[in-house]
Amino acid sequence: MATFDDLLEEAGAFGRCQRRVFALLCLVSLPFAGVYVGTVFQGFTPDHWCRDPAVAERRQACGWSLAESRRLTVPLVNGSGVPRLSSCEQYEVDWNATELTCDTQELDLSEVPVTECKNGWEYQYEGRKSLVTEFNLVCSDGWFVDMNQSTLNLGFLFGSFAFGFFADRFGRKISIIISSLLNAIAGIAVALAPTYVSILVLRAVVGFAAKGGWMSSYVLLTEIVGVEYRRTVGILFQMFFSVGVLILPLLAYFITDWRWLQVVITAPYILFLSYYWFIPESPRWLVCQNKSSKALEITEAMAKENKRKLKNFVTLTDVEGDSSSASLLDLVRTPNMRKHTFILMFNWFTTAVVYQGLILRVGITGGNIYVDFLISALVEFPAAFLILFTIERVGRRLPFSSANIVAGAACLVTAFIPDHLIWLKTAVACIGRLGITMAFEMVVFVNTELYPTYIRNLGVSVCSTLCDVGGIVSPFLLYRLSAIWLELPLIIFGVVALIAGVLVLFLPETRGLPLPETIDDVEFPSRKKEDVVV
Repeated sequence: MATFDDLLEEAGAFGRCQRRVFALLCLVSLPFAGVYVGTVFQGFTPDHWCRDPAVAERRQACGWSLAESRRLTVPLVNGSGVPRLSSCEQYEVDWNATELTCDTQELDLSEVPVTECKNGWEYQYEGRKSLVTEFNLVCSDGWFVDMNQSTLNLGFLFGSFAFGFFADRFGRKISIIISSLLNAIAGIAVALAPTYVSILVLRAVVGFAAKGGWMSSYVLLTEIVGVEYRRTVGILFQMFFSVGVLILPLLAYFITDWRWLQVVITAPYILFLSYYWFIPESPRWLVCQNKSSKALEITEAMAKENKRKLKNFVTLTDVEGDSSSASLLDLVRTPNMRKHTFILMFNWFTTAVVYQGLILRVGITGGNIYVDFLISALVEFPAAFLILFTIERVGRRLPFSSANIVAGAACLVTAFIPDHLIWLKTAVACIGRLGITMAFEMVVFVNTELYPTYIRNLGVSVCSTLCDVGGIVSPFLLYRLSAIWLELPLIIFGVVALIAGVLVLFLPETRGLPLPETIDDVEFPSRKKEDVVV
């Protein structure tokens, strides 16, 4: 009787079949990046001010610039200690009843009363269209922009539970296909939605589907490769997410309408439906479902594609405990499982709050959003290579902990660097982005290595729900606290990242160990180590 790991070595730990499946599933990460952080561009809030129809008419007649007409429309206000033109108030003046002429340059309006915007807003956005400019989501309605990302994460939250159960009950492959179908339908519907409320509802559906498909793809990859390749495919799979993040500002720069950008982000999911014919079900999952004959059939097909032959193994040992009996209580019933679940959930929460917060912060710092986003995206690539370089030499725990601590320290330092030292502030912030990207990439594959097969997809999905809670909180945390002090969110990010880094030190080291198959493998890891030595 052979275990699946034994059989996989015979079939090829990372042969032609696994490389083909790896290449196909890595493509799933590209549009997921657009789903995850596309709101930076789709929901961008450009510089805006109250529209006065009379002043707008004079501007066209006199050839004034936007800046010249703006001075006649809105008062100066105190913004974080610096005087600036108001975005939400205007002078209460009937310009049609005044002697305003094209030669008017300066007027003393200091004693003129002000009021809230009455006739909408003007936007300095160079002919582009975002959710904000189309639905006027500014001033008292500005919190609706926060909801765009929060509803997506709410969908992630429910999708993690639903697809976690579904993938462990019905399989990884069918979860990926259903996710792609839902994404394609809901994503196109978002681009066609007539109202902002309908957009929010559909964004939740997109989140529900996208997260489940991405996690199922990741789990499937780690289950069909040998232990020595597991960490490499996991990191590279996530690196394609960084590639998607890098491509996103280029797409957003050339696609000026948020609706067409939504179509482009969604289109790949239509192509992913063809994966039904191109990727196999996880044989490891089939073994846990007591379907060893089907697992053997798929493994034989993998061996054939890898130009290998299964020499000695004709039967597989069914693993005790199957996904149909998987329960949420299994995640907390025993001491080690309980400890792992708590620490991993906190780290998922932290990485989401800090990672999304730092990305969304690019849109409110006042620089060139496309250039700033591109630079911060480039920082993510060294993260993957640093992980690949360290985790087999040093292990998982120390790099994981260090990444969180570096991210936290960088956020705290950045908050107190003066604004005139812009390059230093940017460099330190990029170090923080690098650290939290490493932590984000590591929490995913460390999570898969700490749970047994029959509950792995459920365990990853449930723990990652705290990532979704963090994503719901992050926009409100960033936008509302930054209105008090621009750097205040960085203080919060820094503190939670430092705590997460310390907690990681209480997790076990999993370097070189096979994936656990049962809860006993988690509770008594020394037995698993002895099996490896033997």
